[in-house]
Amino acid sequence: MSSEVRQITVPEFTAMKSSGRKITMATAYDYALAGLVDATGIEGILVGDSLSMVVQGHGTTLPVTLEEMVYHAEMVGRAVRHALVVVDMPFPSFHLGSHKAIESAGRILKETRCQAVKLEGGTEQAEVIAALVSAGIPVMAHCGLRPQSVHQLGGYRVQRDERQLLADAQAAEHAGAFSIVLECIPAKAAARITAAVKIPTIGIGAGLGCDGQILVLHDLLGLNTGYIPRHAKAYANLSKTIIDAVTQYRDDVRDGKFPGEEQTFS
Repeated sequence: MSSEVRQITVPEFTAMKSSGRKITMATAYDYALAGLVDATGIEGILVGDSLSMVVQGHGTTLPVTLEEMVYHAEMVGRAVRHALVVVDMPFPSFHLGSHKAIESAGRILKETRCQAVKLEGGTEQAEVIAALVSAGIPVMAHCGLRPQSVHQLGGYRVQRDERQLLADAQAAEHAGAFSIVLECIPAKAAARITAAVKIPTIGIGAGLGCDGQILVLHDLLGLNTGYIPRHAKAYANLSKTIIDAVTQYRDDVRDGKFPGEEQTFS
């Protein structure tokens, strides 16, 4: 990308709702892939705690630490020139009181080149959201299915309590959040919530009625073991591409075809 590209700001991101422009977001966890994603002109990149599952191989998002989130966010921040970069606050960094949450979020902003944090919760996290915003830290909220609460919710299930979902979204908005992720909720409920709040909603498994959409990059690229969640869509099959390429390399080495003359120094 040109060196003259200017990075999207939080106010510009929020203003996309009133302009009617759909917002596109994807996750990224390292320098190389973040740079490629950013080169597309996508509006937002999330350094998600989903890295616990898709990068580290855990069964949930719970094991990833604040130190690991900072490590990955720093790599992503160095690569991105255009998109707004948001970083997930890992469990339990925002459950330990407002002062501890500010300390953790402040560390993310100080040690990376990212502009905002994301935390799961609505009504029960309104006080923490307000404290972070008061400290000058932009916050993206996350309502609906909350992966960090997977044990309490009884699994990765669609959340259908529209009254609570609306209350959570409005509480996050009133606390000062600049945007809200709506995960795995009925499309009609998501559309009504989107109409009820003035800040952008970013859907993942929440239908077309949201102001924008986000996908986990590994799902989008088909860069996984074959399982694609119902709410996701694989736009490529990089798992097969990688396996085929490494298999060809393996065979070329075994057959004495690599390195060839072009890869050999005289």
